Amino acid sequence: MGGALILAAAAGALALLLLAVRLWVVLSPRAPVPRRSLSLLVVAGSGGHTTEMLRLLENLSNAYSPRHYIVADTDEMSTHKINSFEQIRADRNPSATFPEYYVHRIPRSREVQQSWLSSVLTTLYSMWLSFPLTYRVKPDLVLCNGPGTCVPICISALLLGILGIKKVIIVYVESICRVEHLSLSGKILFHLSDYFIVQWPTLKEKYPKSVYLGRIV
Repeated sequence: MGGALILAAAAGALALLLLAVRLWVVLSPRAPVPRRSLSLLVVAGSGGHTTEMLRLLENLSNAYSPRHYIVADTDEMSTHKINSFEQIRADRNPSATFPEYYVHRIPRSREVQQSWLSSVLTTLYSMWLSFPLTYRVKPDLVLCNGPGTCVPICISALLLGILGIKKVIIVYVESICRVEHLSLSGKILFHLSDYFIVQWPTLKEKYPKSVYLGRIV
């Protein structure tokens, strides 16, 4: 009996060690590899999140192709903004070959004024549906800026690396309205993202590992 317990404890310790090593490999920064194009997964959110995100995308080249947008299944406004953005971008230069884009829907992690207890369940449900989507897309880069929907997507992207399927770079840009404190999504993803960008020097002082580039939206 005692020998079995020791063996089980040793196996558990080995499993934890392997998991820790795998996480270190996934989360450790790597030198960028030159690519002709990068598959981009963008997480949009209701209200100002989508507006800020589209402002960021205005400065990206056509090398970020294809673009996959993730919106909550109840967020029709963001879908309209994304379609308008892509159409305007194409109209500006009709002769250029613009990247394909796709809009995907997942359940919202948390509705406004939803209780924290029930939001845990809805987030888990959203994560359950996010992983198959992220696995199918297999993006090179995930770009998000704070909507609750980004948490299950980023965790799913992280799982791709942990499982050895693909290393996905996660870039989190904290919303411009966050001057002194991080959003809840920011607090969760601060230690999971490869690059965590803030837009106010006060946040850079509180979180030295973050990247401060000034106002970028």
